[in-house]
Amino acid sequence: MSIRPSEFPPPWSTSDAIAPPTDPVDERIEVGFLIVGAGPAGLAAAIRLGQLMEEDPATAERLGEVPVAVLEKGKAPGAHLLSGAVVNPRGLQRLFKGRKRIDEMPFYGEVHGESVLFLTKHRAVRIPTPPTMINHRNYVASLSRLGRWLAEEAEELGVTILPETSGERLLVDGGRVVGVRTGDRGRGRRGEELGNFEPGSDIAARVTILAEGTQGHLTGAAFERFGLRGENPQVWALGVKEVWKVAKPLDHVIHTMGWPLRPAKKFREFGGSFIYPMGDDMVTIGMVVGLDYRDTELSVHDLLQELKTHPRVKRILDGGERVQWGAKTIPEGGFVALPSRFHAPGLLLCGDGVGLVNVPALKGIHYAVESGRLAAEAAWRTLARGASMRLALASYDGSLRESFIWRDLREVRNMRQAFGRGFYVGGALAGAMTASKGRFPPGDAPTERDADQSLISTDRAGSYPAADGKLVFDKLSSVFASGNRTRDDQPNHIRIQEKVPRELAELWAHMCPAQVYEVGEADGDGTVTVKLAPSNCVQCGAITAKGGRLTPPEGGSGPEYTVT
Repeated sequence: MSIRPSEFPPPWSTSDAIAPPTDPVDERIEVGFLIVGAGPAGLAAAIRLGQLMEEDPATAERLGEVPVAVLEKGKAPGAHLLSGAVVNPRGLQRLFKGRKRIDEMPFYGEVHGESVLFLTKHRAVRIPTPPTMINHRNYVASLSRLGRWLAEEAEELGVTILPETSGERLLVDGGRVVGVRTGDRGRGRRGEELGNFEPGSDIAARVTILAEGTQGHLTGAAFERFGLRGENPQVWALGVKEVWKVAKPLDHVIHTMGWPLRPAKKFREFGGSFIYPMGDDMVTIGMVVGLDYRDTELSVHDLLQELKTHPRVKRILDGGERVQWGAKTIPEGGFVALPSRFHAPGLLLCGDGVGLVNVPALKGIHYAVESGRLAAEAAWRTLARGASMRLALASYDGSLRESFIWRDLREVRNMRQAFGRGFYVGGALAGAMTASKGRFPPGDAPTERDADQSLISTDRAGSYPAADGKLVFDKLSSVFASGNRTRDDQPNHIRIQEKVPRELAELWAHMCPAQVYEVGEADGDGTVTVKLAPSNCVQCGAITAKGGRLTPPEGGSGPEYTVT
């Protein structure tokens, strides 16, 4: 009997994330504009609003004592940010409009060379770089470092950033978003109030901008509440990366395809790896795999460890030392999985949370920045004398559709779906799509939910290399390398059915890069009990794609990335 993760939905509903305000009016925190998420989209929105306040101080005064506030659930801005990352600077250049030069931005350097390698277990064959992957005039960055810098720029413009503050519920009153309820702090494992308990607060705002990033908790709830989902479901990949100090500098960026993934259609293993230089003494290496894969024993973390044993890759890391590790999901549905609208009454949505990622180009940061900038300008238009709030917010959709984001994503709209037919057929179709700029084949190819893929079991785990603590690392030591400091006794923030078929439990256990799930005892009815270690969680979001639901833990929990 085939098993699909979607057949075992989590005990969670949209109503858990949406509620009317509960604090008395005089106890609510009033802000002008509220942004949820201090990633590139949210901070770009904050910076643009700060610029507009600087240009029009009279209008800014109407926003009150806290004109712009940003909620960040991590310990500090950047703590939960992770990407490759090779950044197209276009979005940042448009955001700062001459106020900052590229050499003032926290990049490790411009891309001066690149190669794409097709790997077998022992060989590496250089192939022509696909046009979508050419990185000339792009820059290598740490997204967590870039996030910290953007936060500093925002604060200099008068923006208030609230770290260690999770957005737990979207406040809706009379069909309109009026703000966000923040999460409680200081509760015990069973939800009881501890000695340091602090209740959450209702934060009321004129306009709320959701920029939560991939698998956004409030974003997903808003899609359902306001009917924003598009014609096709979103799909995701899971990326696991490491940062290494190395003995020899790397002078070019490298992408790989092929091994250790299997090309056969039945496995649905789409992805590859990246290796980027970070100055003269560091490199970042990562593995990205689509979460529509079927094998219960596939583990992206362990695939990355296996990749590092390849002779070509091992040479780059020889004599080096791992300094950080992390994991994050990436939206891969592209143009066909975008929402039907990017606004609702009192609400704007931007960045990775709505799927603004170009999968063939491996790019999303400049789209996040540009969407945040455009969202800020739409929010500001609500302040014009006699302006219609509805029309001002709706203008954001028009701005997105006229932007380079829309043009870029439309041209590659069917590429990700093509690889559902296997590596070789998918590669041939992707080539045709690239040559025709998306005109061939015509039409939009549908996406299939990651959780709808039926599961198969192989002996894949038997080929993963054993950890040696030098080149190859296990999951628990990797969680430590993420800087995770989550309290062991806080409430569980992961929603799953805990009695499921063994195949599904094994999928979750292998999939999770942080060893959160463990296959427990058989229950005698064909199911097993899944054991959880929620404090291990690095909030990558993979469980939401594969049958569960990640909700926000206590603010300040999770990883503390610095160079990812």
